[in-house]
Amino acid sequence: MFPLKDENPTLRMPIITMALIIVNVLVYFLIQPVEIDAGTEFTFATAAIPDELTTGEPLTEREYCAVLNPNSDAFTTISANAGICNAPTDEPRFPDKNVYLAALFSMFLHGGLIHLGGNMLYLWVFGNNIEDHLGRVKYLLFYLAAGVVATITHVAGDMDSIIPVIGASGAVAGVMGAYTVWFPWARVRTVAVIVVVNLRAWMVLAFWFGSQFFIAPGDGIAWLAHVGGFVFGATVAMLARVSNGFREQLWRHKYATQHPQGRWDPRFGGREVRGDAEAPSWYR
Repeated sequence: MFPLKDENPTLRMPIITMALIIVNVLVYFLIQPVEIDAGTEFTFATAAIPDELTTGEPLTEREYCAVLNPNSDAFTTISANAGICNAPTDEPRFPDKNVYLAALFSMFLHGGLIHLGGNMLYLWVFGNNIEDHLGRVKYLLFYLAAGVVATITHVAGDMDSIIPVIGASGAVAGVMGAYTVWFPWARVRTVAVIVVVNLRAWMVLAFWFGSQFFIAPGDGIAWLAHVGGFVFGATVAMLARVSNGFREQLWRHKYATQHPQGRWDPRFGGREVRGDAEAPSWYR
Protein backbone atom coordinates (compact mmCIF):
# COMPACT_ATOMS: atom_id res chain seq x y z
CA MET A 1 0.00 0.00 0.00
CA PHE A 2 1.35 3.41 -0.92
CA PRO A 3 -0.23 6.87 -1.30
CA LEU A 4 -0.50 8.87 -4.52
CA LYS A 5 -2.07 12.14 -3.34
CA ASP A 6 -4.26 13.56 -0.61
CA GLU A 7 -7.35 15.73 -0.78
CA ASN A 8 -6.17 18.34 1.69
CA PRO A 9 -5.56 21.78 0.12
CA THR A 10 -2.91 24.17 1.35
CA LEU A 11 -2.73 27.96 1.30
CA ARG A 12 0.90 28.22 0.22
CA MET A 13 3.30 26.44 -2.09
CA PRO A 14 5.36 23.86 -0.10
CA ILE A 15 8.75 25.42 -0.81
CA ILE A 16 10.65 23.54 1.91
CA THR A 17 9.10 20.19 1.05
CA MET A 18 10.05 20.63 -2.58
CA ALA A 19 13.54 21.81 -1.61
CA LEU A 20 14.07 18.76 0.61
CA ILE A 21 13.01 16.45 -2.21
CA ILE A 22 15.32 18.20 -4.67
CA VAL A 23 18.28 18.07 -2.27
CA ASN A 24 17.76 14.37 -1.56
CA VAL A 25 17.56 13.58 -5.27
CA LEU A 26 20.62 15.68 -6.11
CA VAL A 27 22.67 14.10 -3.33
CA TYR A 28 21.76 10.63 -4.54
CA PHE A 29 22.53 11.23 -8.21
CA LEU A 30 25.35 13.79 -8.04
CA ILE A 31 27.19 13.24 -4.76
CA GLN A 32 26.80 9.63 -3.66
CA PRO A 33 29.25 7.45 -5.65
CA VAL A 34 27.71 4.86 -7.94
CA GLU A 35 30.60 2.38 -7.81
CA ILE A 36 30.19 -0.06 -4.90
CA ASP A 37 33.62 0.33 -3.29
CA ALA A 38 33.58 4.12 -3.52
CA GLY A 39 29.99 4.17 -2.28
CA THR A 40 30.89 2.06 0.74
CA GLU A 41 33.78 4.33 1.58
CA PHE A 42 31.61 7.42 1.18
CA THR A 43 28.85 6.03 3.38
CA PHE A 44 31.19 5.14 6.23
CA ALA A 45 32.89 8.52 5.96
CA THR A 46 29.69 10.58 6.11
CA ALA A 47 26.82 8.57 7.63
CA ALA A 48 25.75 8.11 11.23
CA ILE A 49 26.99 4.93 12.92
CA PRO A 50 25.60 3.91 16.34
CA ASP A 51 28.97 2.94 17.82
CA GLU A 52 30.47 6.27 16.76
CA LEU A 53 27.61 8.26 18.26
CA THR A 54 27.90 6.27 21.48
CA THR A 55 31.67 6.64 21.90
CA GLY A 56 32.10 9.99 20.16
CA GLU A 57 34.95 8.55 18.10
CA PRO A 58 35.17 7.43 14.45
CA LEU A 59 35.50 3.72 13.68
CA THR A 60 38.97 2.27 13.66
CA GLU A 61 40.44 0.59 10.60
CA ARG A 62 39.90 -2.77 12.28
CA GLU A 63 36.20 -2.07 12.92
CA TYR A 64 35.73 -0.73 9.40
CA CYS A 65 37.29 -3.81 7.85
CA ALA A 66 35.24 -6.08 10.09
CA VAL A 67 32.08 -4.69 8.49
CA LEU A 68 33.47 -5.14 4.97
CA ASN A 69 34.41 -8.75 5.58
CA PRO A 70 33.16 -9.87 8.99
CA ASN A 71 33.84 -13.59 8.40
CA SER A 72 37.56 -13.23 7.87
CA ASP A 73 40.03 -13.21 10.74
CA ALA A 74 42.43 -11.22 8.60
CA PHE A 75 39.67 -8.77 7.61
CA THR A 76 40.73 -9.04 3.97
CA THR A 77 38.56 -7.93 1.10
CA ILE A 78 38.79 -7.88 -2.67
CA SER A 79 37.64 -4.24 -2.74
CA ALA A 80 39.77 -1.15 -3.16
CA ASN A 81 40.26 -1.21 0.60
CA ALA A 82 42.31 -4.40 0.43
CA GLY A 83 45.50 -2.56 1.29
CA ILE A 84 44.06 -1.26 4.55
CA CYS A 85 42.24 -4.43 5.48
CA ASN A 86 45.22 -6.71 4.94
CA ALA A 87 46.85 -5.10 7.97
CA PRO A 88 44.23 -3.01 9.80
CA THR A 89 45.24 -0.91 12.80
CA ASP A 90 43.35 0.58 15.71
CA GLU A 91 43.73 4.07 14.27
CA PRO A 92 40.58 5.91 13.11
CA ARG A 93 39.66 5.06 9.54
CA PHE A 94 38.23 8.54 8.96
CA PRO A 95 39.96 10.70 11.59
CA ASP A 96 38.39 13.98 10.40
CA LYS A 97 34.81 12.71 10.57
CA ASN A 98 32.41 14.64 12.82
CA VAL A 99 30.32 11.78 14.12
CA TYR A 100 27.53 14.07 15.35
CA LEU A 101 27.11 16.05 12.15
CA ALA A 102 26.93 12.67 10.42
CA ALA A 103 23.51 12.23 12.06
CA LEU A 104 22.29 15.15 9.93
CA PHE A 105 24.12 14.08 6.77
CA SER A 106 22.57 10.62 6.99
CA MET A 107 19.10 12.08 6.42
CA PHE A 108 20.08 12.94 2.85
CA LEU A 109 21.71 9.62 1.90
CA HIS A 110 19.85 6.66 0.43
CA GLY A 111 20.64 3.06 -0.34
CA GLY A 112 18.90 2.81 -3.69
CA LEU A 113 16.22 4.21 -5.96
CA ILE A 114 13.38 2.39 -4.18
CA HIS A 115 14.61 3.72 -0.83
CA LEU A 116 14.83 7.26 -2.21
CA GLY A 117 11.59 7.11 -4.18
CA GLY A 118 9.52 5.74 -1.32
CA ASN A 119 10.71 8.38 1.12
CA MET A 120 10.20 11.23 -1.31
CA LEU A 121 6.72 10.02 -2.26
CA TYR A 122 5.53 10.00 1.35
CA LEU A 123 7.19 13.36 1.97
CA TRP A 124 5.47 14.87 -1.07
CA VAL A 125 2.01 13.56 -0.18
CA PHE A 126 2.05 14.42 3.53
CA GLY A 127 4.70 17.11 3.97
CA ASN A 128 2.94 20.02 2.29
CA ASN A 129 0.15 20.26 4.87
CA ILE A 130 2.54 20.08 7.81
CA GLU A 131 4.67 22.80 6.23
CA ASP A 132 1.56 24.89 5.55
CA HIS A 133 0.54 24.79 9.22
CA LEU A 134 3.97 25.15 10.82
CA GLY A 135 5.44 27.68 8.43
CA ARG A 136 8.64 27.11 6.51
CA VAL A 137 11.28 27.65 9.20
CA LYS A 138 9.49 25.70 11.93
CA TYR A 139 8.70 22.94 9.48
CA LEU A 140 12.36 22.55 8.52
CA LEU A 141 13.38 22.49 12.18
CA PHE A 142 10.63 19.97 12.93
CA TYR A 143 11.76 17.77 10.04
CA LEU A 144 15.39 17.79 11.15
CA ALA A 145 14.44 17.23 14.79
CA ALA A 146 12.34 14.21 13.81
CA GLY A 147 15.32 12.81 11.92
CA VAL A 148 17.62 13.29 14.89
CA VAL A 149 15.13 11.68 17.28
CA ALA A 150 14.76 8.78 14.85
CA THR A 151 18.53 8.28 14.80
CA ILE A 152 18.72 8.41 18.61
CA THR A 153 15.97 5.78 18.81
CA HIS A 154 17.85 3.53 16.42
CA VAL A 155 21.11 3.96 18.36
CA ALA A 156 19.35 3.18 21.64
CA GLY A 157 18.28 -0.15 20.17
CA ASP A 158 21.81 -1.23 19.22
CA MET A 159 24.45 1.07 20.67
CA ASP A 160 27.42 -1.06 19.58
CA SER A 161 26.42 -1.44 15.95
CA ILE A 162 29.07 -0.46 13.42
CA ILE A 163 26.64 -0.47 10.50
CA PRO A 164 25.78 2.98 9.05
CA VAL A 165 22.18 4.15 9.20
CA ILE A 166 21.05 6.23 6.22
CA GLY A 167 17.87 7.66 4.75
CA ALA A 168 15.23 10.32 5.26
CA SER A 169 12.77 7.73 6.59
CA GLY A 170 12.95 8.83 10.22
CA ALA A 171 12.39 12.49 9.39
CA VAL A 172 9.58 11.66 6.96
CA ALA A 173 8.04 9.41 9.61
CA GLY A 174 7.88 12.44 11.90
CA VAL A 175 5.88 14.28 9.23
CA MET A 176 3.59 11.27 8.89
CA GLY A 177 3.05 11.10 12.65
CA ALA A 178 1.98 14.75 12.73
CA TYR A 179 -0.33 14.24 9.75
CA THR A 180 -2.00 11.28 11.49
CA VAL A 181 -2.94 13.48 14.44
CA TRP A 182 -3.91 16.64 12.59
CA PHE A 183 -5.63 15.25 9.48
CA PRO A 184 -6.68 11.65 10.20
CA TRP A 185 -9.87 11.86 8.15
CA ALA A 186 -8.34 13.47 5.06
CA ARG A 187 -8.89 11.41 1.92
CA VAL A 188 -5.76 9.83 0.45
CA ARG A 189 -5.68 8.34 -3.04
CA THR A 190 -3.88 5.06 -2.39
CA VAL A 191 -2.61 2.05 -4.32
CA ALA A 192 -3.74 -1.01 -2.37
CA VAL A 193 -2.41 -4.24 -3.87
CA ILE A 194 -3.44 -3.71 -7.51
CA VAL A 195 -6.29 -1.21 -7.19
CA VAL A 196 -6.45 2.53 -6.52
CA VAL A 197 -8.83 3.49 -3.72
CA ASN A 198 -9.66 6.47 -1.52
CA LEU A 199 -8.76 5.79 2.10
CA ARG A 200 -8.68 7.94 5.19
CA ALA A 201 -5.22 9.12 6.13
CA TRP A 202 -5.27 7.32 9.46
CA MET A 203 -5.80 4.01 7.67
CA VAL A 204 -2.84 4.50 5.33
CA LEU A 205 -0.53 5.76 8.05
CA ALA A 206 -1.62 3.24 10.67
CA PHE A 207 -0.93 0.46 8.18
CA TRP A 208 2.55 1.86 7.52
CA PHE A 209 3.30 2.28 11.24
CA GLY A 210 2.08 -1.19 12.14
CA SER A 211 4.07 -2.78 9.34
CA GLN A 212 7.31 -1.58 10.92
CA PHE A 213 6.92 -4.12 13.71
CA PHE A 214 6.88 -6.99 11.23
CA ILE A 215 10.18 -6.16 9.54
CA ALA A 216 12.60 -9.07 9.87
CA PRO A 217 15.75 -8.27 11.90
CA GLY A 218 18.06 -9.23 9.05
CA ASP A 219 16.41 -7.02 6.43
CA GLY A 220 18.76 -4.12 7.11
CA ILE A 221 15.89 -1.68 7.70
CA ALA A 222 16.18 0.70 10.65
CA TRP A 223 12.58 0.18 11.74
CA LEU A 224 13.21 1.56 15.22
CA ALA A 225 14.21 4.85 13.61
CA HIS A 226 10.91 4.89 11.74
CA VAL A 227 8.97 4.26 14.94
CA GLY A 228 10.94 6.90 16.86
CA GLY A 229 10.39 9.55 14.21
CA PHE A 230 6.68 8.77 13.91
CA VAL A 231 6.09 8.87 17.67
CA PHE A 232 7.99 12.17 17.92
CA GLY A 233 5.87 13.75 15.19
CA ALA A 234 2.62 12.44 16.65
CA THR A 235 3.55 13.65 20.13
CA VAL A 236 4.34 17.19 19.00
CA ALA A 237 1.15 17.24 16.93
CA MET A 238 -0.98 16.01 19.83
CA LEU A 239 0.39 18.72 22.10
CA ALA A 240 -0.61 21.30 19.50
CA ARG A 241 -4.01 19.73 19.14
CA VAL A 242 -4.92 19.71 22.85
CA SER A 243 -3.27 22.99 23.85
CA ASN A 244 -4.41 26.26 22.31
CA GLY A 245 -1.39 28.01 23.77
CA PHE A 246 1.11 25.59 22.29
CA ARG A 247 -0.74 25.61 18.98
CA GLU A 248 -0.53 29.40 18.82
CA GLN A 249 3.23 29.17 19.33
CA LEU A 250 3.72 26.34 16.87
CA TRP A 251 1.38 27.08 13.98
CA ARG A 252 1.31 29.93 11.55
CA HIS A 253 -0.82 32.77 12.90
CA LYS A 254 -3.52 32.32 10.24
CA TYR A 255 -4.19 28.75 11.30
CA ALA A 256 -3.59 29.16 15.03
CA THR A 257 -6.19 31.93 15.39
CA GLN A 258 -8.72 30.97 12.72
CA HIS A 259 -10.93 28.92 15.03
CA PRO A 260 -9.37 29.18 18.50
CA GLN A 261 -12.51 27.86 20.23
CA GLY A 262 -14.09 26.03 17.31
CA ARG A 263 -14.54 22.38 16.49
CA TRP A 264 -11.45 20.54 15.36
CA ASP A 265 -11.99 19.30 11.83
CA PRO A 266 -10.07 16.01 11.46
CA ARG A 267 -9.95 16.39 7.69
CA PHE A 268 -8.30 19.81 7.69
CA GLY A 269 -6.70 20.30 11.10
CA GLY A 270 -7.64 23.59 12.70
CA ARG A 271 -9.61 24.71 9.67
CA GLU A 272 -13.33 24.26 10.15
CA VAL A 273 -14.99 23.84 6.77
CA ARG A 274 -18.66 23.90 5.88
CA GLY A 275 -20.43 20.73 4.88
CA ASP A 276 -21.34 17.39 6.37
CA ALA A 277 -18.94 16.07 8.95
CA GLU A 278 -17.31 12.84 7.82
CA ALA A 279 -15.68 11.88 11.08
CA PRO A 280 -17.43 10.29 14.05
CA SER A 281 -18.64 12.70 16.72
CA TRP A 282 -16.20 11.38 19.31
CA TYR A 283 -13.28 12.51 17.16
CA ARG A 284 -14.40 16.14 16.77
